[in-house]
Amino acid sequence: MFARYVARRYLFSSASRSVIHLISVLSAVAVAMPVAAMIVLLSVFNGFEGLVRSMGETADPDLTVTPAAGATFRPCGLDTAALARIPGIETLGFVLEQSALADRDGRQCVVTVRGIDDSCAALLSPLASTVCAGEFLTRRGDLDYLVAGRSLARSLGVRTLADADITLYALRRGDFTPLLPLANFRRRTLPLAGIYHPDDNGGEHRVYTSLRRARELFSYPDRVTALYLRTAPGADPDAVKRSVARIAGPDFRVRTRAELQASFHAVMKAEKWGIFFISLLVLFVAAFSIAGALAMLITDKRRDIATLRALGAPLPLVRSLFRTEGWLIAGTGAACGALLGIALCLAQQRFGLIEIPADTFLTKSYPVTLRWTDLPAVAGAVVLVTACVTQCTVRSMLPNENVTRP
Repeated sequence: MFARYVARRYLFSSASRSVIHLISVLSAVAVAMPVAAMIVLLSVFNGFEGLVRSMGETADPDLTVTPAAGATFRPCGLDTAALARIPGIETLGFVLEQSALADRDGRQCVVTVRGIDDSCAALLSPLASTVCAGEFLTRRGDLDYLVAGRSLARSLGVRTLADADITLYALRRGDFTPLLPLANFRRRTLPLAGIYHPDDNGGEHRVYTSLRRARELFSYPDRVTALYLRTAPGADPDAVKRSVARIAGPDFRVRTRAELQASFHAVMKAEKWGIFFISLLVLFVAAFSIAGALAMLITDKRRDIATLRALGAPLPLVRSLFRTEGWLIAGTGAACGALLGIALCLAQQRFGLIEIPADTFLTKSYPVTLRWTDLPAVAGAVVLVTACVTQCTVRSMLPNENVTRP
């Protein structure tokens, strides 16, 4: 109690207006800036992670069934009727996905062709809601169409859907003839029916077409690469996954959307906490200003220390007085920095003040998501750094020998 009272007097008393007091204020500001930066940076990474996750929800299904070995399988290997009867399964459909070369008027690009059946087209209805030109149409009667992302359409020079035929080239399976290179490729030209935006996760070079056209293009007349399943609203994907895995058997691998994107989110999380530790290093360097302020304060208060010691105050009490001073400086700075960081994040979330200078990006302003669970990590960092700095400074300035001389 006594130590806190004296420390508050040193920091806030009107009689303490001096160069040392100014240095203490600057030390608090030096702590506030890294704390605010840590909160803002963590929130920006949260925003980008949420943006990528929302993009994945439009193009990736809730559950994906793929072969445990190999790239393709025959649909008859799965009991789709039994899978459809599982509680929590709303829609399912087969997919064939392979790489191809897209060409339009001499502009070429390597793309991933995803052929979907009619059931799967209904499963991807969230992606259809993002179409910005035309419609999400892969088949109508005997006619097949393509649907591409806006980035790919721009790369191929598509300006209007009225004349947007795209030619796909796929390597012909079987004999390879080096004397006739074009004979080694199967070619199909399809009209572009729609353009969707924003591009889904990893889908800037992905086109959608009908399953039968994809089978014909890639010479897979009776094979697919995956079975997509969408769960009903409120269903537990993990529980449904276990039921699907029991029916599919050991020859198939069942994964949720989170598992499909696990590596990407792991990278995002590693980058987020990497930036956190870099900011922690900046905070540690800024905390040395607290050490300077405490050293100058101890030097200036030698007479007060001698008086306290003469009155019988033990050395631990004197040390706790200056440690409390350091905690007050750091606490004041951290509180101001936290308020500043939270205010900036909330303002960006609400008003989008800082925009991304790119017309083709997925959002106009920087995505920011403030998670209150990040604040304990920031507070723990401040506590750790402050404890180290104040303890080392006070012990070095007030050693164990008698410090009673003014």
